[in-house]
Amino acid sequence: MTISLIFMSALMLVVAWWIIKQTVNTQPWEAKAGHPEIGRFSGRSLPQPNSKLGLFVFLAVVTSLFSLFISAYMMRMELGDWRPLSDPGLLWWNSAALVLSSIALQWALIATKKNQIETVRNGMVLGGFFAIAFMAGQLIAWQQLIASGYIAQSNPANAFFYLITGLHALHLLGGLVVWSMTTIKLLAGVELERLRLSVELCAFYWHFLLVIWVILFSLLLST
Repeated sequence: MTISLIFMSALMLVVAWWIIKQTVNTQPWEAKAGHPEIGRFSGRSLPQPNSKLGLFVFLAVVTSLFSLFISAYMMRMELGDWRPLSDPGLLWWNSAALVLSSIALQWALIATKKNQIETVRNGMVLGGFFAIAFMAGQLIAWQQLIASGYIAQSNPANAFFYLITGLHALHLLGGLVVWSMTTIKLLAGVELERLRLSVELCAFYWHFLLVIWVILFSLLLST
């Protein structure tokens, strides 16, 4: 399992780098809709559908990674030394923040189809704000648990809690890198057509992380 995790983590990093390169840094002549031949032989960028395909491959790898951890979690909890920790109530507020973040990015995505640049900017800013609030809330929740004596070394349940929530936060942090690059360009006045694909991929990635979090949170509550 360790070798598999290392391999998939390395693959995720490579695919994430490729997605950032193909979407955020796409040149205007490479992002023209309705011209599938543009960019195919430029030597600099692949067509937009391939960027989406790259994201789907990345998400498939992430899904496999979380599936491994969830399976290990469920197998480990069957042993006698498993003592479930008390989930802090703050996690409910954090979950609400992540839902609002996903809704805001969907709002921005819908606005791109209507060429409403101001709405796109507002949606992206709000989406990032709530995502950062989620991250801050997770840090506070971890601090509250540690202060209450729930340290990773004291119990396998504690270790798994910090591991899977930390892994989810790490993926969200990676998404915030792409979000920040896209939002900065939007606020700087870059044409919407150049960033339409980046907004779309950000929204899809956020929805995916929301689904993952709902599954993880439900698993934590069930134990």
